[in-house]
Amino acid sequence: MATTTATRRVVKLAAERVNCSKNQHRFMTSSKRVQDRSKNKRIHDLEIATERWKITNRVLFLMEMLKKEPEMIMPVRSLAQYRQQMNLPKPHKISDLIRKSPKLFELYKDQNRVLWCGMTKKAEDLVAEEDRIIEKNQDKAAEYVTRFLMMSVDKRLRLDKIAHFRRDFGLPIDFRTNWVHKYPQHFKVVKCNVEDEIEYLELVNWNPAWAITELEKKAMGIGVNEVNDHDHSHTPGLLSLPFPLKFPSNFKKVYRYGGKIEHFQKRSYLSPYADAQGLKAGSLEFDKRAVAVMHELLSFTIEKRLVTDHLTHFRWELVMPQKLMRLLLKHFGIFYVSERGKRFSVFLTEAYEGSELIEKGPLVLWKEKVLSLAGYRGKRKKIETFSDVSDVEDDGLSENENIRVQLGQEDAMGSLEDALLSDNDEMEIREVCSAYENTEAS
Repeated sequence: MATTTATRRVVKLAAERVNCSKNQHRFMTSSKRVQDRSKNKRIHDLEIATERWKITNRVLFLMEMLKKEPEMIMPVRSLAQYRQQMNLPKPHKISDLIRKSPKLFELYKDQNRVLWCGMTKKAEDLVAEEDRIIEKNQDKAAEYVTRFLMMSVDKRLRLDKIAHFRRDFGLPIDFRTNWVHKYPQHFKVVKCNVEDEIEYLELVNWNPAWAITELEKKAMGIGVNEVNDHDHSHTPGLLSLPFPLKFPSNFKKVYRYGGKIEHFQKRSYLSPYADAQGLKAGSLEFDKRAVAVMHELLSFTIEKRLVTDHLTHFRWELVMPQKLMRLLLKHFGIFYVSERGKRFSVFLTEAYEGSELIEKGPLVLWKEKVLSLAGYRGKRKKIETFSDVSDVEDDGLSENENIRVQLGQEDAMGSLEDALLSDNDEMEIREVCSAYENTEAS
């Protein structure tokens, strides 16, 4: 009888371990990584916006490289060294990308059989138009750069790090060499020590009127370029404004999750412009303040989106958590992370209606004009003085294919270890993912 009881206990204990193992397996394999989300769990419209940006970025990079040349022409083979910057993986070829946009680029082969690339008259006009737009809006860009410095711990940021946001902030191509010296009343270039070659951009004057977040301005009904009389005496402190939320159409009601999102929205938080060095890393106040910083920074950008790789460079300077990706994933009603390509992008969801920006600035409209001229339509254009193109890079993108959004295939991506860790703060990643309806099951 004793043997039978002991056997039953062993069997019971083994069963409990099996069940525990299954539950643990379910927990660990729940979709916490960005790339683990199925297609039905993505915001398809913002994936389209990402794909559009990828295409435009490649074309703009080519135009920028040609613009730097004295005659605005350069050998095609010289462009091949920028493949990584254009995110153009093999077997796609630079020459095929150029051929697919004959309204923007021209190919020419010289007497030494060297293939050259240049811009069409239309493309050159667009480049000049971009310069005019940037120059007209440079004061606003200077304000955003200044406010970026005001949010930092030491009111100083590395110049090469800010350069990553050059296009996102609408800054000119000579940002590091000339533009930074045009606003000495706001910031200046410094070196921390004589032997150090690293340059920093340092805040010169604190502007209280600029220490008001974009969220506060909307709540007070202040326009983008408006300033109230009391703004000059404003002191940043605790805020209690909720963040605008926009969930995917297939998102279930959040009330079943114990009102965690509601509690998060009601919690007060420190302004991005207030001193945050006293906050304890990992605390609820620390994380919500980090969300506010991200919200403010994305509000500065012309497309309300940023590459996440660039954001991680400022974790210490902006007092943000090491596991920044986990924070972005968790608050998916405020942010949306797209994993298309080798670099992830984060969107401010409130700024988009479908795949389109709700408020489009002049630079966004200019980019759309460039995109409308990109992509091959029709037969291949013959290269002047060159009849046999077989020895030219020719095994990449198809000849008659239009540049279009292709969401049917998944890109190869690395894992996000930060998003794999469990978290007891607010909605956990496994709860976030289970908040979507399983459309495949329905």
